[in-house]
Amino acid sequence: MKTLVATVSAVAVLVLATGSASYGRAPTATACAGQILPNSGFERGTAGWTAGPRIVVLGDQARPAHTGRAYATFAGLDVTRTDLLRTTVTVPAGCNLTVGFWARATTTETTRGDYLNVGLSVTGTPPKTIYSLAFDHSAQWQQHTSAAGTATTERAATISFYASETAGNGTTAFDVDDVTFTLS
Repeated sequence: MKTLVATVSAVAVLVLATGSASYGRAPTATACAGQILPNSGFERGTAGWTAGPRIVVLGDQARPAHTGRAYATFAGLDVTRTDLLRTTVTVPAGCNLTVGFWARATTTETTRGDYLNVGLSVTGTPPKTIYSLAFDHSAQWQQHTSAAGTATTERAATISFYASETAGNGTTAFDVDDVTFTLS
């Protein structure tokens, strides 16, 4: 009985001295795998996004979403205006980031008037426009991706969709769906 009490006391002292019992496991690191953007397909409206007042998120049987039932749409009204939609995620240190989205355009324009600029800003690198879409973009869903690279420190990544529309030149509506921030 004295041996059992001494052994239990020694384990208790070890746990109290170290703050926890050791089980031989390494500390858990953040996994650099998978898509990290919640609400990437706008199924919950613009939740998690900063959206201008005219961003419409809808699902339409005549113009279905890429996946799910919803997508964001910009311009297409033949008025002079701008729209902005953006979101930010935290990218863990050591993770490679690839940003992607699906887009399509419906147009009556014959020259560039309305456009959708897609920008990417990542902590530690200058912001840049990664795509500029116009009337000649595909009317079918088309995927766009851009690699943002790897950094040794945690960083914030922001994707922004900035649409500009000019009255009197016809209309181009841009639809965006399934925006992804994928870690590897």
